[in-house]
Amino acid sequence: MEIVKYENTLERWFSKHPKVLVALSGGVDSCLVAFMARKFNGSRNCICLIGVSPSLKKQDLDSAIKFCTDHDISYRKVFPNEIEDPRYASNPINRCFYCKSALYTEMGKVRDAHYPHFELLNGNNYSDRGDYRPGMKAAAEYHALSPLAECKIDKQIIRDIAQKYHLEVWDKPASPCMSSRFPYGEAITVDKLRMVEEAEQIVNNMGFSDVRVRISNKNASIEVPEKEIQTLKNNFNNLQQKFYEIGFGNVQIDQEGLVSGKLNRFIEDKD
Repeated sequence: MEIVKYENTLERWFSKHPKVLVALSGGVDSCLVAFMARKFNGSRNCICLIGVSPSLKKQDLDSAIKFCTDHDISYRKVFPNEIEDPRYASNPINRCFYCKSALYTEMGKVRDAHYPHFELLNGNNYSDRGDYRPGMKAAAEYHALSPLAECKIDKQIIRDIAQKYHLEVWDKPASPCMSSRFPYGEAITVDKLRMVEEAEQIVNNMGFSDVRVRISNKNASIEVPEKEIQTLKNNFNNLQQKFYEIGFGNVQIDQEGLVSGKLNRFIEDKD
C-alpha cells in the first residue's frame, strides 16, 4: 500500500508537469524518473538526455542507453564538456555545481532548439538531503525539478517501486561520477578518470559489484562493503599487481569499508 501511495503522488506530480526532459545517468533514481514520466505522460512527452562525459563510466552510459531502448523511451546524447572548465577540473569543494551547470546548460540548449515547452528534471531524491550536494544549487539556478525529492520518495522506496516494475536497475549499486573519487583540490584529468574506471572494473571483475577506488597522487585506496573486506584481502596480491600495471603507486584497502560521500568529511566550511 505504501508503494501505491507514492506512485499516486508521482502521478499527480507529473500531471502538473506534462512535458519533461530527464537527465539520465543510468542509475536507479534517474531511471525511475524516466520510467514514471514515460508511464504517466506518454512517449512523446518524455525525452531523456544522457550527458556523455569522461566522468561517466562507459558501463553506466551503456546502461542508460539500454534502459531507454528496453522501455521505449526516447533519448538524445548531450556533451557537457565540464572537464574543459578549469573551475571544474581544479576540483574545488563545489565541483558538482560546475558539473551540473554544464549539464543543465546543454539540456537547456536542446530544450530551446527542439522542446520549448518541456521542463528539465533530475533524479535527486529525498534521501539526498543532509549530505553536501552543490549540484542541487545548480538545479535550482537552472530550474531543474526533482520529482522524487518533491514527492518525499527516499532511496528505499525508489528501489521498491523499481522492483515492482521489474526494472533491471532496481538493485544497481550507486555509481556516482568518477570525479568524486578525488580529494578536493587535486586536479582532475581525463587520464586519471580512465585510471579510476579501469581500476574499479578490475575489482568488479573479481566479483565485487559495489566498489570505490579513491585516488590521491596516483595512490589508490579501495573501498568495498565492510562484509566483503576479508574477501578483498584474499585477492589483494593479484589485484595490487594489476593496479601497478595501469599506473598506480601505493595501493591499500580502506579498512572502514565503503562509505558514500566519504571525502565530504574533510570539508570544514560547506557554505
